[in-house]
Amino acid sequence: MRTTPLKPLARIRRIVLRLVFGALVIGVLVGGGTAFRVWQVARVDDWTKADMAIVLGAAQYNGVPSDVLAARLEHALGLYQEGVVGYIATTGGRQPGDNFTEGQVGKLWLVKRGVPEDRVLQVGEGADTLGSLRAVASVAKERDLKTAVIVSDPWHSLRARTMAEDAGLHAWTSPTRSGPNVQTRETQWFYIKRETGALLYYRLMKAHAGVFDELKLPKIG
Repeated sequence: MRTTPLKPLARIRRIVLRLVFGALVIGVLVGGGTAFRVWQVARVDDWTKADMAIVLGAAQYNGVPSDVLAARLEHALGLYQEGVVGYIATTGGRQPGDNFTEGQVGKLWLVKRGVPEDRVLQVGEGADTLGSLRAVASVAKERDLKTAVIVSDPWHSLRARTMAEDAGLHAWTSPTRSGPNVQTRETQWFYIKRETGALLYYRLMKAHAGVFDELKLPKIG
């Protein structure tokens, strides 16, 4: 039995449908795989000895760290006290109208709790994770510091580690398990979705995912 050849228009339609379906399948696989890796790395708390801990910045209020930033600083303090790191780098710039940078506030908080000033590397540059980590990498190179444990919220770990390694650091993660960003399942799911999109954007563009800020999503670093 002979089959009737497809008309050119029908053939084109079939090809387009196949391409669209294939793109959707690839998108689901890539997005799902990335989300799984964000979740997987968020569960890793690596206390392997490193040259320094990097505390990623978060909001501060006229010299007082927000709950998010305080949780990160508390965790980094524990790493230092246990001898896991020799230095703590505090990061983050200032918002318009601020009297302090996030890096300054982090250093003040740590010194007040007994960390020697010369053991805190204040890096008050960078308006986002990428800018902060590149600035830290530059300071680390000057001091011959090569390894770093990154302290942030769990869901931020994979993107931050990826950026740190791209900046030339050998990095792993030890996220905080306290603070408002890790309290509820709804919050966790929200940040997993946010970080999946931000990481995919970074891998594609090698730039900070500013589009997520424009969507007025909460900042986690």
